[in-house]
Amino acid sequence: MSDSTHIYINNKSITQFTYDAIVVGSGISGGWAAKELCEKGLKTIVLERGRQVEHVKDYPTALKQPWEFENRLELTEEDRKINPVQSQIYNESCKHFFVNDQEHPYIQEKPFSWIRGYHVGGRSITWGRQVYRLSDLDFTANLKDGHGVDWPIRYNDIAPWYDYVENFIGVSGQAEGIPHLPDGQFLPPMEMNCIEKHFAEGIKKNFDSRWVTNGRVANLTRGYKDRGPCQYRNLCNRGCPFGGYFSSNSSTLPAAYVTGNLTLRPHSIVQEVIYDINTGKAKGVRIIDELTHDTMEFYAKVIFLNASTIATASILLQSTSTSFPNGLGNSSGQIGLNLMDHHKSVGANGEHDGYEEYYYSGRRPTGIYIPRFRNLNEQTKHPDFVRGYGYQADGERSEWRDRMKEDDSFGVDFKNNLTVPGPWKMWMGAWGECLPNPNNKMWLDKSLKDKWGLPLVNISFEYGENEKAMRKDAMNSAAEMLEKTGFKNIATFDYNPNPGTTVHEMGTARMGRDAKTSVLNEHNQMHDVKNVFITDGSCMSSGGCQNPSLTYMALTARACDYAVNELKKNNL
Repeated sequence: MSDSTHIYINNKSITQFTYDAIVVGSGISGGWAAKELCEKGLKTIVLERGRQVEHVKDYPTALKQPWEFENRLELTEEDRKINPVQSQIYNESCKHFFVNDQEHPYIQEKPFSWIRGYHVGGRSITWGRQVYRLSDLDFTANLKDGHGVDWPIRYNDIAPWYDYVENFIGVSGQAEGIPHLPDGQFLPPMEMNCIEKHFAEGIKKNFDSRWVTNGRVANLTRGYKDRGPCQYRNLCNRGCPFGGYFSSNSSTLPAAYVTGNLTLRPHSIVQEVIYDINTGKAKGVRIIDELTHDTMEFYAKVIFLNASTIATASILLQSTSTSFPNGLGNSSGQIGLNLMDHHKSVGANGEHDGYEEYYYSGRRPTGIYIPRFRNLNEQTKHPDFVRGYGYQADGERSEWRDRMKEDDSFGVDFKNNLTVPGPWKMWMGAWGECLPNPNNKMWLDKSLKDKWGLPLVNISFEYGENEKAMRKDAMNSAAEMLEKTGFKNIATFDYNPNPGTTVHEMGTARMGRDAKTSVLNEHNQMHDVKNVFITDGSCMSSGGCQNPSLTYMALTARACDYAVNELKKNNL
């Protein structure tokens, strides 16, 4: 820290900067923590390390047409050079919602693409919005096959909180009665198109233990709680001025503001959680102002860390004291270990000759979902891997971009051909589970610092043999399903993307039953420091193959309820 840095730790700051609760991070789980704590009467400050983003006002590209962008939505070589990590995810329309890799460096001992958005709302603005519940197939997996530690909760513990969250955010979907993909509180689903219906009927006819359902998505099929409905523009990652999908900015933060209990402070980089050796509790957090580099302290009775998986673990490892020389609450030595991400970009696609008289209207922001069908029981057990994968898929007709690559005509014929839709195509991509593995980890390199004087994160991650075997099966199974349902010109693919690019990073501060092998208990409460709660992706004991954000939200609402009740009992 430079000599010119100001440190505010005086008596006036103790009175001015004291709240009932501190929430670190304003993304999907942080927004939920803010809403729940404020609605329960706690004066709450949300500390966001990046800039302010106001709903509608700060979505500058939301209504632009492709030709209004200088590069027609494409990335330049300069973009890729400056942002080699983030540019794997964004295009020209939304790159302002991702960090600059040069300003926010980290170390990749083994490749892991750490995708970040430092601003109010975080990645809730740019997330994929697919929302699926975990089931006891997931919550008991670690116990049954010995990978990781047993979850300290089961589906019945979280099911009411899934209900609670879905009823607030709005989820369109279809109830199906699939045991390992529990139904939720659904708005009407986004209807399948004709080729997807054809595919679903073919799967039902040809396979006994495979299902096809509408994509379950946090986009609104009707106006809901003063938001939406979805306009079927499929431009969600620019920010939605219609509130057609759930984000912190459109939903939870406004709900928190209405209570009068919320203080939001952008540009607040949390340096550490301050531990009080006399009480055995955390008493607050120390921040660095992003713009001035000044240091300030905020105090509270309860602290929720929701900075996202790797950032939360970083804060804990930075928070050292005589009681916790290796990081706050790290008596188990588990903080930073068992980093997970779903693996994807493997599957197949094919063409269909029929339904040429049909087309579709609008740009639906979801497709269909084929839930896991491997390793559900002895009958579906696969010899080469444990756990499983699900497919996100969609059917559409070839458009002019596709036809440009296929058409070798010239002049008028070429132009005319581009205006005629091509054949129906089905694309299937698998999202697979990654096993908890202590060798997949992050830690701090204290010899290298960022511009705020904080140690750089170092990440080491690679897929194991289980994930590799799963990918092979996912590719072949996709081709099999397309063949059985009447598609032709079937092509398999495995793009072998960098880990991290699914942007579902999890683990690093896992829940568990034993304080010796885990960081958090069944209430997302630190075993070692009872007034610190962690409900972002770092808390996950395993990942399932479903998109995880719905589970983060449900765990957050559940943990807030517990924390406030414990606070009232003077137990925190």
